[in-house]
Amino acid sequence: MTASLRLLQLEANPDDADHIVSILTEGGIACQAVRVDRPDTFLKALKRKKFDAILADYSIPGFDGLTALTLARQICPDIPFLFVTTTLGKDLAIDAVKRGATDYILKQRLGRLVPSIHRALRELEDRLERKRVEQALRQSEKQLRQAQKLEAVGRLAGGLAHDFNNLLTVIMGHGQGLLGELHPDDPVRGRIQEIHQAGDRAAALIRQLLTFSRQQPSKPKVLSLNPLITNFETMMRRLIGEDLDLTIALSPQDLQIRADPAQIEQVLMNLVVNARDAMPKGGQLVIHTALVELAHTPMYYARALTLGPYVRLSVADTGRGMAPEVLAHIFEPFFTSRHDGRGTGLGLSMVYGIVTQSGGGIDVSSQVGQGSRFDVYFPSMQSRIVQPPPHEPFHSSIRGHETLLLVEDDQSVRELVRDGLRTLGYRVIESRNGLEACLIASQQIGNIQMLITDVVMPGMSGTELAQHLRILKPDLKLLFISGYADDIGIGSSDPSSDYLQKPFTPELIAQRIRQLLDHTAETRQSSPVHELSTH
Repeated sequence: MTASLRLLQLEANPDDADHIVSILTEGGIACQAVRVDRPDTFLKALKRKKFDAILADYSIPGFDGLTALTLARQICPDIPFLFVTTTLGKDLAIDAVKRGATDYILKQRLGRLVPSIHRALRELEDRLERKRVEQALRQSEKQLRQAQKLEAVGRLAGGLAHDFNNLLTVIMGHGQGLLGELHPDDPVRGRIQEIHQAGDRAAALIRQLLTFSRQQPSKPKVLSLNPLITNFETMMRRLIGEDLDLTIALSPQDLQIRADPAQIEQVLMNLVVNARDAMPKGGQLVIHTALVELAHTPMYYARALTLGPYVRLSVADTGRGMAPEVLAHIFEPFFTSRHDGRGTGLGLSMVYGIVTQSGGGIDVSSQVGQGSRFDVYFPSMQSRIVQPPPHEPFHSSIRGHETLLLVEDDQSVRELVRDGLRTLGYRVIESRNGLEACLIASQQIGNIQMLITDVVMPGMSGTELAQHLRILKPDLKLLFISGYADDIGIGSSDPSSDYLQKPFTPELIAQRIRQLLDHTAETRQSSPVHELSTH
């Protein structure tokens, strides 16, 4: 052994105690021994839990060995307990082992003491290693259950999002149409604006559901974390009110991460709101950033993290803290410790979804009455931040005269888009599904300039329909629309294709149609060789 054995001896005879220590020392086991000979001193020593092994005589005046063994197993269940005694009958020895004794050695045969101690310490190390493995396994199982819950809720959210986005498209589309028809002073105008704003909030709620279930595709880019927090400070102070003292301590280093800026703001907002609710009578909220060398795996993660440089965002409060049974569930969807009817239980689930989607992890520490601390880790990026190109302005007019084939299985959405586009001068041919659209297009494909199609439809998907029609007309423009977040990005590699996520308004879809038609026309004018090659 490289370290001294911390030994607790329950022994009435000092000479026997010294002899035992000398036997261990001669056998290569250095000892730091504490001898006790009364129940009270033995109990006090046990409670300190600073020993590696206990050697006890079976017969102590006023104290018997089995009582000592029972106390030791209650207070220090893992510490090896060996009886070293003058006499111990076979029946008593068997009973002692059944009650948890590690071994028993007669004082007349102390030659067994050293190997027995070595064996007991090896067995202790094996037990502790098994416990560490079992704990790691339980943690992995917990992470798996968390991922399975999020996956199940994500599938549910994805299905709901499709249907709900169709409804919102109709609500917001007709709302915008009514606003365009009403006089600015019409008393009904304000109520319709409220309906339109409620639709915007409902769409935001759907995006939040998809975000925490990791089904909402993000738009990550390399960004500096500190300026984002600084720009968000005013909003955070408005969220927490005047009762809380907010301290922001930012690292002097340029901390770069790859993430969606809007989602990082969502992480900040949810953690700040969580801290605010934990301090109803006021307190201190501290936000801190740092560049750290991650040397451990965080408590909460979706994919195994590679150890190395990470950007840490910490949010700590002096609130009421959380009990262990609450900590075990804080990132579960719809879990909330509030009993006042407030809160959806989605806030921290969204934090978990965003952070893990960005390749990071989370540590949480909290004690009842002593506040909580959330440490969020993002992989550190060293790339140069690329400024996005300036947005091209919308075309000055969204009107047109082209012929468009509209394919949408939801009748309300189809009629809304059809009527809006016809009002703007377009000729719209409508179809309820892909098979019907194929029959129509086979007769009129020469007159159709653009296909506007839902992606998910019964019988034939929008992408399959587009492939069929492109065979008939290779230069056909394509605009895909969908209520499913998984469809985002369809057609992104094709300059003659575009994608629009539901919900949208007739004005927005008209803008995208005009942009796609005009962009392709400009490309043909500037590239005569390419135009000839398409014929």
